[in-house]
Amino acid sequence: MDLHSLQNQQRLLVRQKVTMMVNRYVAHAENPDGSEGPMVAFAEQKRMTLKEQVTLYTDESRSQVLASFKARNIIDLGSGYDVFDGEGRPIGVFRKDFGQSLIRSTWHLDQPGLPTVTGQERSMLVSVLRRFVDSLSWLPYHFDFGEVFSVVKKWGLRDRYVVDIRDPRADRRLVIAMAVALDALQSR
Repeated sequence: MDLHSLQNQQRLLVRQKVTMMVNRYVAHAENPDGSEGPMVAFAEQKRMTLKEQVTLYTDESRSQVLASFKARNIIDLGSGYDVFDGEGRPIGVFRKDFGQSLIRSTWHLDQPGLPTVTGQERSMLVSVLRRFVDSLSWLPYHFDFGEVFSVVKKWGLRDRYVVDIRDPRADRRLVIAMAVALDALQSR
């Protein structure tokens, strides 16, 4: 899918594929019937790395980079992640709000030319339960990033997300990076 077609997508479906040494994420456009349409991104996150970096490719062949994000610091309690396009140009930044995230996970997302948007877990109850009862970490969570987009984790054995994008100006590559980060970095 070309960048122009991707930018016109209003709903993306993201799922995690768990393997031994890496987490894999696949993002698809949604078909009119709600099923997975064309793949728009493929990402891998290596586990146990000191400085988090994730590359999003256009497909599983890994021949073309769509975007990437990289932690600014090794120990990251809120310093942020820079997001780059396939050519290495910055397209945005996101960072976890460490203080607010003690009770309810909160992220801030910056895209040049747009105001900062804050994303926070929708349910205080689910947030508290997931933090204080380890066996409930599988509970679905929902993040709302103002009127820009939302990420809803669906029930199931594997992590699956529905990403609804309401602001046509939101860079879909940045939104996909944030959706992957919500899963990959949530426990940090």
